[in-house]
Amino acid sequence: EVQLVESGGGLVQPGGSLRLSCAASGFTFSSYWMHWVRQAPGKGLEWVSRINSGGGATYYADSVKGRFTISRDNTKNTVYLRMNSLKPEDTAVYYCVRTNNYGMDYWGKGTLVTISN
Repeated sequence: EVQLVESGGGLVQPGGSLRLSCAASGFTFSSYWMHWVRQAPGKGLEWVSRINSGGGATYYADSVKGRFTISRDNTKNTVYLRMNSLKPEDTAVYYCVRTNNYGMDYWGKGTLVTISN
């Protein structure tokens, strides 16, 4: 059974940092691209970042470019999202998502990130 379990969310002041983790199981992690997608309160889904299966190629939404870093450790079956210079508009539930050749096929349950004083 494919499982994606996010962790690391919480309440942080503006300008602060967090590192999200997503532990994967039930599939050959190193064979899949992985994404982070977020959903702010009352808003739709927003793609944040993706990383290729080997970890050598990364891509970011303009809204987070230069502040967020995606990475992965295929020995630990884990993908990370390092978030710096956090802003109130980064407040959202962050989802870890697997993609195959046809699209996003498995989602984690998400972890809540709140940026506030």
